[in-house]
Amino acid sequence: MSISLCTLAPFGVKLPGLRLGCQTRSSLRAKGAAVTGGENVLEKTMKEVRYLDVLYDDGFGSVTLKEYFTTVRAMLRNDGGPPRWFCPVECGQPKVENAPLLLFLPGTDGVGMELILHHQSLGKVFEVRCLHIPVNDRTSFEGLLQFVEQCVKYEHSLKPNRPIYIVGDSFGGCLAISLTARNPEVDLVLVLVDPGISCAETSLQPILLPLLQIVPTILQLPIPYLAISGGNLTSAQPLVAELGHTIKWDTIMWRLKLQKLGASYASSRLHEVQAQILLLARDNLLPNRDVADRLKTMENCKVRYFRSFTDRLILDDNINLLTVIKRANMYRRCRKLDFVTDYLPPTLSEFKKTFDEDFKPYLRLLSPVMLSTLTNGRIVRGLVGVPEKGPILFVSYHSLLAIDLAPICEEFLREKRRVVRVMAHPVFYWENFASSSQELSFFTNISLYGGVPVSPFNMYRLLERNEFVLLFPGGIREALHRKGEEYKLFWPDEAEFVRMAASLGATVIPFGCVGEDDFLELFLDYNEQRSIPYLHNLIDSVNQNFSRIRDTVKGDDGNQVFHLPAVLPKVPGRLYYLFGKPIELKGMKNVLKDRKSANKVYIDIKSEVENTIAYLKKKREEDPYRSITQRALYQATWGVSAQVPTFDP
Repeated sequence: MSISLCTLAPFGVKLPGLRLGCQTRSSLRAKGAAVTGGENVLEKTMKEVRYLDVLYDDGFGSVTLKEYFTTVRAMLRNDGGPPRWFCPVECGQPKVENAPLLLFLPGTDGVGMELILHHQSLGKVFEVRCLHIPVNDRTSFEGLLQFVEQCVKYEHSLKPNRPIYIVGDSFGGCLAISLTARNPEVDLVLVLVDPGISCAETSLQPILLPLLQIVPTILQLPIPYLAISGGNLTSAQPLVAELGHTIKWDTIMWRLKLQKLGASYASSRLHEVQAQILLLARDNLLPNRDVADRLKTMENCKVRYFRSFTDRLILDDNINLLTVIKRANMYRRCRKLDFVTDYLPPTLSEFKKTFDEDFKPYLRLLSPVMLSTLTNGRIVRGLVGVPEKGPILFVSYHSLLAIDLAPICEEFLREKRRVVRVMAHPVFYWENFASSSQELSFFTNISLYGGVPVSPFNMYRLLERNEFVLLFPGGIREALHRKGEEYKLFWPDEAEFVRMAASLGATVIPFGCVGEDDFLELFLDYNEQRSIPYLHNLIDSVNQNFSRIRDTVKGDDGNQVFHLPAVLPKVPGRLYYLFGKPIELKGMKNVLKDRKSANKVYIDIKSEVENTIAYLKKKREEDPYRSITQRALYQATWGVSAQVPTFDP
């Protein structure tokens, strides 16, 4: 990789210079492509349709740290001039309409290439620009702050309703916080990666600065420079040797002082920040915990911890920055997040990471069997019986602790390349609940793979867009049922989802899932927890944050109270799914006008769900591979990737 892979687009201090930099961005990209001998990027991307396919290739993982060090080496040669913005050519043209702007503010090294692992993935959904501070530049912290501020204000004046994302790494986090505190009127979203706002108290600077000041200025020592920028000294040894002839001693001193001043300024203005914040921190460093404790008290701040053994999170090839933003529900293209239109489909790398790595043991344990029903009533293995086009409304019983969700998401992506938009309980979007875990969790994957807060409005809009929508009418009342209530439906009396589906010409597919009783046994259910004072108060405290979803349902059937039942694991059996015969509601005007007709369809759908459950409970007794032992023996013979047989439908 060479310097031609990034195109420098300077912004002058004056507004006309800034305008010129913005206007020449496309031509600079094209020039960069020509230098590398590739096709003109601008012409190529203008021909492409601006939308993202399901399981598209986001390019994450195609660039390594080797390319980063090569690019840094090239950028530091003969590096002069004032601070400036550049648009990485590999980012390309955004593939979504009204893509938000993303500005990257680097660490103390100032190179600006730390996002190189993420350029391709971010470039598909953002307009990406990176700040470069030349190695010999002596712009003050206030000067850098004004430089970034000028760009932000100009972009905000062009598109006031478009959010501007600021990704601040280390020292860049100090700039981002300070910028936000000074511009509360601008819609900014901060992504802070190990921000250095407490570096003055926690780093080696109090020791280094006095010592470095007495060292002769003729010495050249690149190691402290890499240390303050967070570089990995082991993997960067070739770069260290070369930088010894590039980085002067006064540069090291200047950057250390700059970082200390930035940390002090940002820390003093932190209470003025009102913007959305996503803090990414390593959980094995005490300074990061201190910063997180200060930030997470803010109303709009989300904190995500990572187990990383690299010196810089942003250069960890196991962490996809775009995926983190999506999981936190923080990607939006206007002032308010729209769960329907702002949703980005999962990428190929996300799918492989989730289902082929992280959740592979879990899915192998479940060993799901997927069956569907053809139009002639024949039951076949796989999803052949499910129509290819929407709108489709899937309706079913919700298994205990929602263990039925992951296999559905995976199978529809593998076989149909379709995202199933699950109507989810608000608890999955309550930050205090989600942030209590690490980044990798069941709750964050709900959003990544199509989850939407349940509401009639959201469901209507999804069906209107011909989506595949999954509704559990019984909600968490079924997913968190009591002892002795296995496979019992707790559906409301109203048939509103039938009328809605009919008004949009949707197809309803009732289906059933069995197997929860082969995996989990209830040890302490809701009724028993309510009898324990501490748990009683805890349940009440958690649920006071949610408005009741089914107030119209009387009695215990409508008791949609969130709690976590205590369960005991059992010797694993197997999960079985049966998607029933599609029920087309297109043209059924009687359902729209006549409540009795709607109720009849509703009862038929509910009965079909119960029939599929009864069918699966009976047929699983014929499955010779229902036991995990038999499945393990089969895969030991035929390979772990072999599909385990089941009963004959």
